[in-house]
Amino acid sequence: MPENKKMTKQIPDNFASIEEATDFWDNHSLADFWEQTQEVTIEVRAPRRQWIALEGGLAKKTAERARQEGVSIETLVNLWVAEHLQTQA
Repeated sequence: MPENKKMTKQIPDNFASIEEATDFWDNHSLADFWEQTQEVTIEVRAPRRQWIALEGGLAKKTAERARQEGVSIETLVNLWVAEHLQTQA
């Protein structure tokens, strides 16, 4: 093929699964497809989070309990606080 005629790679229109999409992008660079991109505007609505510090020993015990329960520390603490507040209502 002559040097001045590059093969144009195409991004698939659709991927059958998220795994297929991740496999594609794991093996390709966006730089190879830059001419096919376009600017977009998106709106992100993420819930606000408040981080609360726990005393070191309490955090360690909570982390151990969360592992035992098979959940994240954040999930466990949120459940505990929600349960406590519900009983106080």
